[in-house]
Amino acid sequence: MRRQVLLDTGPLVALLDRKDRYHRWAAAQWAQIEPPLLTCEPVLAEACFLLRTLPAGVKAVMELVNRAVVSVPFRLTEHATPVSRLLAKYASLPISLADACLVRMAEMYSSSAVLTLDSDFRVYRKHGRQVVPVIMPD
Repeated sequence: MRRQVLLDTGPLVALLDRKDRYHRWAAAQWAQIEPPLLTCEPVLAEACFLLRTLPAGVKAVMELVNRAVVSVPFRLTEHATPVSRLLAKYASLPISLADACLVRMAEMYSSSAVLTLDSDFRVYRKHGRQVVPVIMPD
């Protein structure tokens, strides 16, 4: 079975911003991953906000979606209750809406790993106790 990759904001921004300190790492990861990468709308919103001053940054995010390199199968309205539980459980970190959605997606896609730069994913648990597999820099 192919490992599904769930996309967090950091690697998306790093890929598109050549000045990002993780750009080379992100580009190397993207080169090894078979599309589509799955994500949620809060990740795309964060990325567009962070890339708003980069010429064509927002356009590049949307182009990845338009070309189906990045897919958005997650609908928050269908998962509001479990996402709300995750937001409450990890409020002291604090957890973002994007991170809570990705943890929920990790529950839905059992063989997935989250492509991230966020060390909080080492703390988050899916289904209450299971480690969320991650792809992140050492």
